[in-house]
Order: sequence, then structure tokens, then C-alpha cells
Amino acid sequence: MGFLSDAQNDSGNGNYASGGFMSLVRRKQVDSDRAKTSSSHHHLAKALTIPHLIAIGVGSTIGAGVYILVGTVAREHSGPALTFSFLIAGIAAALSAFCYAELASRCPSAGSAYHYSYICVGEGVAWLIGWALILEYTIGGSAVARGISPNLAMLFGGADSLPMFLARYTIPGIDVVVDPCAAVLVFVVTGLLCLGIKESTFVQGIVTAANICAMIFVIVAGGYLGFKTGWPGYQLQSGYFPFGADGMLAGASTVFFSYIGFDSVASTAEEVKNPQRDLPMGIGLALSICCALYMLVSAVIVGLVPYFAMDPDTPISSAFTSHGCNWAAYIVTIGACTALCSTLMGSILPQPRILMAMARDGLLPSFFSEVNKKTQVPLKSTIVTGFLAALLAFFMDVEALSGMVSVGTLLAFTMVAISVLILRYVPPDVVPIPSSLQEAIDSVSSKYRSTTSLIDSDADDVDAKAITAESPVPVLVSKETPLEDPLLEKVAVQLNYFTSEENRRTIAGWTITCTCIGVLILTSAASSRTLFSTYRYSLCGVGGVLLLSGLILLTWIDQDDARHSFGHTGGFICPFVPLLPIASILINVYLLINLGGDTWMRVSVWLAIGALVYAFYGRNHSSLQNVIYVPAAHVDEIYDSASEPGP
Repeated sequence: MGFLSDAQNDSGNGNYASGGFMSLVRRKQVDSDRAKTSSSHHHLAKALTIPHLIAIGVGSTIGAGVYILVGTVAREHSGPALTFSFLIAGIAAALSAFCYAELASRCPSAGSAYHYSYICVGEGVAWLIGWALILEYTIGGSAVARGISPNLAMLFGGADSLPMFLARYTIPGIDVVVDPCAAVLVFVVTGLLCLGIKESTFVQGIVTAANICAMIFVIVAGGYLGFKTGWPGYQLQSGYFPFGADGMLAGASTVFFSYIGFDSVASTAEEVKNPQRDLPMGIGLALSICCALYMLVSAVIVGLVPYFAMDPDTPISSAFTSHGCNWAAYIVTIGACTALCSTLMGSILPQPRILMAMARDGLLPSFFSEVNKKTQVPLKSTIVTGFLAALLAFFMDVEALSGMVSVGTLLAFTMVAISVLILRYVPPDVVPIPSSLQEAIDSVSSKYRSTTSLIDSDADDVDAKAITAESPVPVLVSKETPLEDPLLEKVAVQLNYFTSEENRRTIAGWTITCTCIGVLILTSAASSRTLFSTYRYSLCGVGGVLLLSGLILLTWIDQDDARHSFGHTGGFICPFVPLLPIASILINVYLLINLGGDTWMRVSVWLAIGALVYAFYGRNHSSLQNVIYVPAAHVDEIYDSASEPGP
């Protein structure tokens, strides 16, 4: 088929959407205006602007963790240097945020990390990410809901002060503690999300504003108390770093999980009015606000009370109580309640959009892809999500499963960083076209085949005219010019090899792969305490060499010119590539490795279930099951040919 030959060679055959291993690596096209116009599903409402995105990002990120973590981390890891721990964690989170910002503005469609992985890596990895995110949002929402009722009870006077129909109680015989308040709150949030994205985001903005006001109160009132009392928490003989730099870094890795809510902003990309401008600004401003609030609150609290005397359960309220301000505990509790309610909304909001994106691609039943015509939200997916989260929140104490939430987030962060490297160095050069356009593909193919024949017939004449005295070819690039110096000839051969587009893409692809392998070896060896020191240091050396070699080679290799036209142009461009994405991969993989064996055993069971679902349903119902891959440069021409009226 002429111009299709290269695409077919890359993928195995023109229609490589068939089963087997190739189904795991088939990639979909960035959602274009043409594809959206021809699609059958309804679209989400374009209603969000920068203030809405900031409300979603800040509300999803600032949970009750800050009201608890500051005490635990200060006592066990950082000491007075807790502020620097939050700063370092914020910088680490910003690495992922930069990657999210570029992909969200280039590929503004529902699905977040699942969508980016499907475009850049392949269907198998995309399914893994989407399945892990489903687990994350379900358990995350349930855990947050279970944490609201004790804080509400504190506002009403104590643990047993809630009305009987909302209070926790134990079912006799099976020793299960049920939480009606948590289930009711999940149903309320689900109903709010069903009204529409603009309405639910407006409410989340109000709740988030109340939370921010509570944190500002802590900063202002705590600062006044600190200046009044001389900051006793900083007047210690042990100094500012009682646990050293290692303790500060250990604290940073712990509080890093306080920043992982901004991916909820990317999940709403399809509902943003101007995604190329608003999404990067929404992600960046939300993360900046969270980091500033975290640092200011931590600086005040560790200054009011010596770190070793802080209450690990209620560090902020106990800090005010120690200075005689018992009334301040109510304001702090209100802040914790509003933070949890906002986080609950941020946890439930993305999951229906993940389900919808996977159903649009055929990997889940079409039931989940339906969008309500009136509210323009995935109504059925939202109801199913809310029901499952409410069921878990009612019957289960999911605190033991909370570590599984981090797996989904860190896997998503890692794949987003890898996707940025792929986009820059080896962006997909072939895209799927429905087999129903076979006639248009044949028409365009025949035109290019005839053009190629004409060029081949006049090749000798063209070469003769191309190399003349008036248009000399540089000596190191021209293959026709003989080189007398063997060294120059060797350099010319190497230069021609690396400047060849096909060879450059091959080298870049393998370099990215080896870099990721090096990161995995390095972080696994560095985190292992059971290996003998000789083996451990040797593996660290091997991983470090692969990582540094990959970084150097990617820095030297030119990035692909096709990156400029990939997806929607005019958006945010991630800086310092490849250094920034590789640093993000290193941090996220290290945190993944250190989540613990119990967490990984639970996650492995969930991922194994997902593999079975994909094998028996998703693989065979994928929208890429019957497509033809063609060069990306000719997609518009094929669609134009298909839209032309017949003779």
C-alpha cells in the first residue's frame, strides 16, 4: 500500500490491533476535533476556569493530613526543620506537576494518566494505570469519609455526641464497626456531583475557602502567640536539625503524600474552557498555594511547642491549648472537617471520568461512558462510584488499606513522566484509523505510490543536479565526498548514523527503556536492607551507571521535531527535559519501592483481578480491535478524502 509500508513495519502489520502481545502496545490517537465530531458519545460540559481548577486542586490536596502529619513527622523525623521537609516534598511534587501540565494541555481529555499512557505507551500499561486509579479513588474516598464522623463528633462535644442514626456502632456477633455518617456524606457528595461540574465545583470552592480561612487563622494567631512567647520550639539545644539532614529528607518523603491531590485537576481536562492556558495555571497555582500553606502552618506549630512535646494526634489544637487558647481547638476542628469534606469531593470526582474514558475506549462496558444530556456529567458512572464508596465507608475500616491509595498515585506519576520522555523523543508516528475508511486509505496510498515511482525514475538525474559547485554539501554529512582522513571518515559515519531519523528514534527508545531499568535497579538496591553490602553497592553502581548514561545520552540526542505538532499545540512546555522527568521517575519509584510488602501484596491481588478482566473483556472489546495504522502526517488527508462526495 505504498506510503503505509513504514507504519505497517513498525506495528507488525497494517491492522495490528489483533490479539496477543501486540494488543498490549497498541496506542490510540490524541482526541482531535475531527474525532470528537464523529464520535457517538455526548460530551462533558465546558464549564471550568482557573478559579474552579484551583478550588479542585487545593480542595483535593489539603486534607486532614496536615492537621495530623505535622506532629508525627516533627517528633520522629524532622524536628524544627519540618518546614524544609514540606518545601522539599513540594519541589518533588512539582516535578510531577510539570509533567502533568504539559500532557494535560496537549491531550485535554478525560482520563488523566490513563489517557496519557494509552497515547504514549500502550493499551496494557494504560489499563494497569486506569485499574490502579479506580482502586485509589474508591479506597481514598472511603477512608476520608470514615475520618469525618469523629471530627464532627468533636464539634458536638465528644465521641458519642452524634445523633444515634449517624453515630458509629458495632454489629453484634461479627464485630464490625459501621459508620452511617460516612455513608450519608458519600451519598450527599455523589448527589452534588450529579448536578453538574460547575455546581459541584462551586460548592467545593466554598468548603475549600473555609478550610483555607482556618489555616490562615492558625498562621496568624499562632504567629502572634509565637512572637509573644519568644518561639520556645526554636530555642532548643539540639538546634534546628536534631535528626540531621537524613531526618529532614525522611520527613519530606512522608509529607510528600500531602501533595498528591493535584492530579484531580488533570482528570477534569475535558471540562475546561481553555485547557491550553487554564490547566497548567490551575495545577501550578493549586500546588503553590498548598505548599505555601503547609510551610507556614508547620513553621508556626513547631515554633510554639518543642517538637518532642507535640501531640502526634492533635498537634495544632494541642499547641494552642498549651498556651491557654482552648477555644482555638474548635476552629482547628472546623478546619479539619472542611478539609475532609473537600478532599472527599476531590476523591470521588475523578473516578467517574476514569471509568468513562476506559468505557469510551471499549475496555469497560459502554454503560460507564454515557453522559447525561442535561447535566453533562457521566451520571451512571458517578452513581456507581458513590454507591461503592458509601458501601465501603459504611462497613469497612479502610485505614489498613490506605497505603494502597499511594500505589495508584505514584504509578500514575511515574507513567506521566515516562510519557513526557516518549512524547519528546519518540512520539507516535502512526495513528489508528477505522477500517471503515479503507477506501480512502487506498486512494491516498495509490497517489503516494505513483509519486514515489516518479521520484525513483528520475533519482539519478536529481542526484546529479543536487550536488553542484554552487550548492556544496558539508564534508561530514555528504556520503558522496571522499574523505582522505580515516578519523574524519569514521566521525562522518557515526554522525550520519545518529542523524538518521529512524536510528535516532531507535536509540532514544532504548535509552528511555534502559534509564527506567536503571532507576528500578538503583532504588530497589538502595531500599533493600537484607542484601549483603557488596551485592547492594554493586547493584546501586549498575543502576546508577544506567541512569546517568541514559540522562547524558538523552541530553545529547536531538528531540523529535514531531513533538511540536503532537496533540493540541500552544500549551505548557515542560522545562529541563530530560532531567526533570527522570528526576520525577526516580523519586516516585523510590517511594513505590518503600511502601511495604503488605501493601504490595494487597495491590497485587487487585492488579491480578484487573489482568483477568482485561484478558477476558477489555482486550476483545477494545476500540482499537479493528483499526489500520497509518502515518500521522496523512491522517487529515485520509479523512478529507473520505468526506469528499463520490463520483
